[in-house]
Amino acid sequence: MDMIRLEHANITVNNPEATAAWLCDVFGWKIRWQGAGMQTGRTVHVGGEDSYIALFTFDGPNAPPAARYRTQASLNHLAVFTDEDISEVEARVAKAGFEPINHGDYAPGRRFYFLDHDGIEWEVASHQA
Repeated sequence: MDMIRLEHANITVNNPEATAAWLCDVFGWKIRWQGAGMQTGRTVHVGGEDSYIALFTFDGPNAPPAARYRTQASLNHLAVFTDEDISEVEARVAKAGFEPINHGDYAPGRRFYFLDHDGIEWEVASHQA
């Protein structure tokens, strides 16, 4: 059987263009598509060749964020994996104005987290020792 893989995730943010800009700067991704949302608002797809994050916003104000990790069906965090030196990624995260937190070593590598402007938690992981 062929492996089933995650193609994309769709998340609501306040400003899809601004979020896409820092994702491109920090992770080296590219904007794959952008335009009107299916029923309302606007969307920007940002990622690599095989997967992406769809960044969506409504035409009006977004609802206030729920308590993460306590709300059923809420997004807890998104994780990315890097083959490059994780310290270089961390430096770009800090340069983008985010605070790297919760550093940890795990078998077989290292990881850290940060919260973006929308309160979304991101994990950056690597298999480097």
